[in-house]
This record gives sequence, structure tokens and C-alpha cells, in this order.
Amino acid sequence: MPPSEFAKRARAAKQPGAPKAGAVKRVLVAADMAKDGVRDCARELVPWLRERVSDVELVEDISTFVAHRTGLTRAQREVNLPDLVVVLGGDGAILGAVRGFSEWPRPTLGINFGRVGFLASTPASDWREALGGVLAGEGIVEPRMRLNAEIVSAKGDRTRAVALNEVLVSRRAASGMLTLGVAVDGDFVADYRADGLILATPSGSTAHSLSAGGPILFPSMLGLIVTPVCPQGLSYRPIVLHPDSRIELRVKESSGGTQLAVDGQAFHDLADDDLVEVRRHEVAYPLLAWAKLDPYRRLRDRLGWSQTRYRGDPD
Repeated sequence: MPPSEFAKRARAAKQPGAPKAGAVKRVLVAADMAKDGVRDCARELVPWLRERVSDVELVEDISTFVAHRTGLTRAQREVNLPDLVVVLGGDGAILGAVRGFSEWPRPTLGINFGRVGFLASTPASDWREALGGVLAGEGIVEPRMRLNAEIVSAKGDRTRAVALNEVLVSRRAASGMLTLGVAVDGDFVADYRADGLILATPSGSTAHSLSAGGPILFPSMLGLIVTPVCPQGLSYRPIVLHPDSRIELRVKESSGGTQLAVDGQAFHDLADDDLVEVRRHEVAYPLLAWAKLDPYRRLRDRLGWSQTRYRGDPD
């Protein structure tokens, strides 16, 4: 499909937004109980919510919840959808919750109990103010671009997946390298000789791609990042593509097996001559941000950027 046609379809697709005042009746709280402080927070947050909305469900094992939803039929997954998802944990917990509702994206507020917290952006100490603002219709939605990935095996079998952060194709063995051929919109780009290749969204630009030397993109913008992992040639650099680009990645040669990872949570084995097709998902995912959170402060705090304080500077 030409990029212009895909862009028209994406614009026509219904994009979920932030809840309006009084619209939230059903809330799902997804809690990563393995994180320090999450259980204590849930003990306060769940009763607080039950005083304000009619239905609150607490999920204490996000992986089990996602696996259960995956086993349901499409019709079963569509009923009793929450108006709001609140995630207590880190970015991994957010990615898990997003997987659980990939077909019907739900407005999602992340309360950060992790080490980084680019997706779960609300500080744990401010959950009452942030959540109260969302219920009052003051939530700010950050529409996060997603990726559609389709694996086409050499036999013609097809497997589909949806990613919020990235799709990673990498070697499974400790030794050996991969040769991955990449084409964009039917035009050959290069054969990458590397440990792997990351195809990332702007949300994923601060995840695995960043550690591999990729650029930082503002989370609500559109773009596709191609970042090689430990390439054999130093001239292979990350590139940023148009968001409507269609990326084709073919496994040309591997040593010890190849694997595709979706957001670091779903894994698929690949064989030589398998093809991976990646392009933008038509519907963005509605992550909610705390209105008082400065997005650049998020970068300063998470990445440890230095800051010189001057008299009169805002806090």
C-alpha cells in the first residue's frame, strides 16, 4: 500500500482520547506487585477509586492477565472494557498492560515505581493529584505511535504482532553474527552485518534503541527508527524514516538461530530467508500524562542530564 493511502486510512481511524469529566465508570488497576512500594500504594489507591467510580478491578499479575485475555475470543475480549487503566509499576508493566488491550486501546495512566519510567511517567508520590485530574477530565493524552509487524516464513506462514516500543531482530546464540537485508518502500537500503537490528517508535527511542546509540524522538511525534546493534561496520548508523514507510527485513544469514522480540515480552523464532514486514499501526495508543509533568524534566531526571540552577529559575 503506498504511504499516502496508508496515511489516509490512519487519519480516518478513530483515535482514542483522554476521558471526559464524569465519563470514567470502570477502572482496571494493573499492579506489578514485585516492585517495592506497589502493594502499599494499591492498598490506598483501590479504596480511593471505589469511592469515586462504580467498578474497580485489581490485577496483581499482569503477565497472567495478558495471557488470559490472549486466550479469549475476539468477542469475549471486547466486552467489559475499562474506561481507564491505571498501571502501578515500571515501563515493563505499561508494555504488558498495553499488550492486553492492543485491539481496543484504553486510556492508560502509569504510576512509576520502576528505575526509569519513560512510559510510566507519573511520580508515585503524586498519584492522587494525577488520578484526580484524569477523573475530572483534565488528563492529557500522549498518542503513542505503534508498529504492526508481520513475519512471513519461507514456507509462506504469517504471524502478526503489535509493538509500542520496538521490534528487535537479533541472534540467539552468544557467538556469530546476522546478515539482515533491509528495504524501505521496496527500495533496497543495505545488508546489515550485526548482532541485531531494532525498529523503534518514538516511544521506543528511549528504550533499547537509545542504549544502542539511537536518537531520542519526542514521544508524541511520528517516525520510524532503524538502529543496528553492534554492527560490524562502523559506518552503519541509525536512521529515522517517514512514519508511513514500509520496512522489509529479511534474514539472509545467521549463526545459531535468530529471534524476533516484540517490546521485550513476546518472542518468535526466525529462520534464514524469513521476512519481517513492519509499518505504523493505524491507531495510536492513548497514554495519559500528568498535566504538571515537564517532558524535558522527564529526560533530565531519567537520563541524569546536568542542570545549572540560576536565581529565579522555576522548580
